[in-house]
Amino acid sequence: MKIKNIFNDIPSNLSKEILDEIILTDKIRIERIISKGQTSPENFWYDQEENEWVIVIKGKSKLKIIDEDELIELNEGDYINIPSHKKHRVEWTDPESETIWLAVFY
Repeated sequence: MKIKNIFNDIPSNLSKEILDEIILTDKIRIERIISKGQTSPENFWYDQEENEWVIVIKGKSKLKIIDEDELIELNEGDYINIPSHKKHRVEWTDPESETIWLAVFY
């Protein structure tokens, strides 16, 4: 077994969002996502087969859930459980510093 750290190996160039698969089994997928100003493409909605539990470890972001008026603001330590097929998108991530997410798909 090897110890790793969620804050290690963050590239200095974050012109693209980074997705690192941490664990993958037939029942669960855990990803580290690193954003810096990235958002979902215009008119794109995630519509996933799995439930998604996501926490912001560092930084901040705003999510849009379809058919909800208010954006959901997530700051460090905030998490949300998104049921499967609940359409959502990333409306904003902090362009000045990294936003590090931990996403659990189950």
